[in-house]
Amino acid sequence: MKYFFLLLAAGFFISGCSGFEKIYYDIPVGLRSPESTQKFINDYSPYLSGRKFFLDPGHGGSDRKNKGYQGLAVEADVNLHVALYLRDFLQKAGADVIMSRVTDQTVDLKERSRLANTSNADIFLSIHHNASADTSDDYTNYTSTYYHAHESDYAFEPCQRDLARYVERDLAYAMRNSGGPGSFDGTYSDYSIYPGEGFSVLRETKIPSILVECGFHTHHLEEKLLTIDEFNKIEAWGIFRGLCRYFKAGIPEIIPMADTSFFVNKESTLNYILRDSSGIDPNSVSVQFDSVKTLNYTFNAETNILGINLSGLKSGIHEIRINAANTNGNFNFPFRKKITLVQ
Repeated sequence: MKYFFLLLAAGFFISGCSGFEKIYYDIPVGLRSPESTQKFINDYSPYLSGRKFFLDPGHGGSDRKNKGYQGLAVEADVNLHVALYLRDFLQKAGADVIMSRVTDQTVDLKERSRLANTSNADIFLSIHHNASADTSDDYTNYTSTYYHAHESDYAFEPCQRDLARYVERDLAYAMRNSGGPGSFDGTYSDYSIYPGEGFSVLRETKIPSILVECGFHTHHLEEKLLTIDEFNKIEAWGIFRGLCRYFKAGIPEIIPMADTSFFVNKESTLNYILRDSSGIDPNSVSVQFDSVKTLNYTFNAETNILGINLSGLKSGIHEIRINAANTNGNFNFPFRKKITLVQ
């Protein structure tokens, strides 16, 4: 009897078909009491208050085919449970939250991105659970977080990889489930799944976006955990903690010093202020012109002024892209500016 109660104190257990199969999970410190949960939320509320998040629980409605081998965990349902808990945490911290669905309904992939692009949200986060491609494999289980494109691709935005790293670290820690063997830190480019294209919801969404695969619903023990409401809350807590830490680390701002919305003399210099409370890393600054050419520019680390020389460029419509990281390693949100150069 004493051993029985020790098992209850340590975690959670389920009796399997083949004897006594114990399923354990830890409750994170921040979730062990309402007081500790509220304290963490209060500590990070200044960094989330006023931010807007678009949460996308994957699948649902007519798309309910993904489930564990034992038929216990339906991915569409688990995704929604985790997303609803995450919504609650974010709202308690003062953030605004929009969701692609709040019930078991069908939402087309492109519609998810369209909704996100018109939401004016800061972050798009798609929540999923993984499955082994081998139907005989009930062993593989890890967390993974995806960002769009490879570093060498013009579509790649370093801020999305930053966000993925923060979320992945805290999600894996809360679930006690490590990142996958194919990545040093558990984050992956979505090109690793669909080379050159990536996931539709990441490719088509224009705001900073990531996709999390919290764990494998095809794993013989994880599937049972995913049916436990408290464990879904733990998953959401891990994602929430990652978002809190990401925003606390800061996001650099890029501020034009003059209006460049329309026409710019091609012999002029564009000036921007790169601003962040922790400071800008001068070695991180990069400027691109029409996806391939690196423009001539200067960055003054004392004034934080970035000057871009346009002389010698052809007249016409062009795109300037700027990236810079703060001293905590976080890059700015995507900055791509269309300008028209004239004589």
